[in-house]
Amino acid sequence: MVVYVAPKGSPITVPAASGPNGNPHKAADEKAADEIVTVRPLTTSSSKQRLKQFVGISGANSGARGLSMNRVVIPPGGQAAAHRHVGSESAIFLLAGRVKTFYGPCLERSVINQTGDFLFIPAGLIHMPVNLSASEAAIAIVARNDANEQEQVELHAPAGKTGGAAGATTCAAPSHQ
Repeated sequence: MVVYVAPKGSPITVPAASGPNGNPHKAADEKAADEIVTVRPLTTSSSKQRLKQFVGISGANSGARGLSMNRVVIPPGGQAAAHRHVGSESAIFLLAGRVKTFYGPCLERSVINQTGDFLFIPAGLIHMPVNLSASEAAIAIVARNDANEQEQVELHAPAGKTGGAAGATTCAAPSHQ
């Protein structure tokens, strides 16, 4: 785990040194084209999936246009809300922990991953990661091909619910063991 310590009020986005023209104050679209941006996430935010995340790279803080990358923490014994990312693929590197990820229309399938594993989740696939440890957090780096990926998160209706849509799939509760 990496922890950044900085004086109170320090910015979490630090522009790189001035470019050849000496002007560090460019529009975001210009900055993304020819400057390196460093982001030091000092605080967490809650994702729509109900997990703590440290926002790394996003369109809002770096000028990124087609990707995002965050550090996500699943607390001991915790899990994300079942969800999908509409139109964006996810690439995940599990830094620490063991996670069982349920997936599929009714979360009927699962895979267990451990520290050092890389995962790929196709765009639109409903999934729900669960931390298998009751004592240690699971920590992952998550990258998506969407600079504003939280805007495209859709929560999945709880097991046994239809979500109100006519003809929607009704699922039995998945076994989380």
